[in-house]
Amino acid sequence: MTILPPLTDWADRAAADSQALLALRRAIHADPELGLDTPRTHEKIKAALAGLPLTYRDSVRTSGFIARLDGAKPGRTVLLRGDMDALPIHEETGLDFASRNPGQMHACGHDTHSAMLASAARVLSERRDSFDGTILFMFQPGEEGHHGARVMIEEGLLDDPTPEAAFALHIFPNVPGGIIACRDGALLAATDTLGATVTGKGGHAAMPHDSIDPLPVACEAVLALQTHIARRTTFTDPAILSITRIAAGSTHNVIPDTVELLGTLRTLSEAQRLASQAAFKRILTNIAAAHGCTAEVSIEPGYPPTLNDPRAVALIRDCARDLFGEAAYHAIPAPIMGGEDFAYVLQKLPGAMAILGVAAPDGNPFERAPIHNSRMMVDEAQLSRGVAIHCAFATRFLAHGWG
Repeated sequence: MTILPPLTDWADRAAADSQALLALRRAIHADPELGLDTPRTHEKIKAALAGLPLTYRDSVRTSGFIARLDGAKPGRTVLLRGDMDALPIHEETGLDFASRNPGQMHACGHDTHSAMLASAARVLSERRDSFDGTILFMFQPGEEGHHGARVMIEEGLLDDPTPEAAFALHIFPNVPGGIIACRDGALLAATDTLGATVTGKGGHAAMPHDSIDPLPVACEAVLALQTHIARRTTFTDPAILSITRIAAGSTHNVIPDTVELLGTLRTLSEAQRLASQAAFKRILTNIAAAHGCTAEVSIEPGYPPTLNDPRAVALIRDCARDLFGEAAYHAIPAPIMGGEDFAYVLQKLPGAMAILGVAAPDGNPFERAPIHNSRMMVDEAQLSRGVAIHCAFATRFLAHGWG
């Protein structure tokens, strides 16, 4: 029978691997790649895993891959995930290892996610004789709007063996350093892209009566959408609908034929998602018709909501407290309305995503640059905690399941 090491041993071993972790994180950060095609990041991670007792399955449609680690004997299977892609943002941190690629930056922390996961693979490989079962390490590109997790699932990379639990971490640079935070149920929202073209009849701006001006029609529709959200959606099942771009016209004295609207819809349940999509179509179409215009509406489905299994959240809580003390774990009181394509994994498997605070100890952490900001910074001293949580979650689940 295998004997698991004391839980605190994972923290010690994660700290011992911190030099290699930081070297990989900084190498990835300096050379960011976008979307589903991240071959240089793939190569860096594979090099960091060289010599470990792992077997690999590569994605065909992406640069992602699964690394498999088998323990002493057959048993349960658990999946740990880290994402790899960056954002189209020009970095302004001034770091020695800042992005060398203009207009590209790891402004969401995926460099830390993949480096922590690679470190966990090294630490767990050293102690694979101490646990039974299989650990799958999912290195996934295309999280930033490219549905990388869905593609890898469609390719069957989460089958044979199919994991019985899944776990992922997401760093937050304005959450106090070292805090591990999570919540039952909805952690993050569904993310749909909304578009509409309102068409009227262009003409001379000095003679609007000879035209059908689509601009005030589009503005009326935007206000009506906000009224719908305020008055027709309940706080127990919320929705956020933001129109973020209105484009029309070519000069000051011409009424345009068309106005284009672009926005986002965020919801936490499938029922509210469908109801809000229907309201968007209904409001645009009918307001346009009331003014003699037409509206062509498009909805691009994004990620589903990220729904955490309460059993996985309880396991994360216990691991965090046992590793780092009672104060290390924080229960998140309400969902965050951002989105994550780890949601696709959680549709297939029970599990959870947790947040790791990486704000530096000096100053007010909540005033620091947030994720998706060109000046986002990470307190690297906290990353070994993420490695330890990966190791503890995986080995505890392999040993005890949800018990």
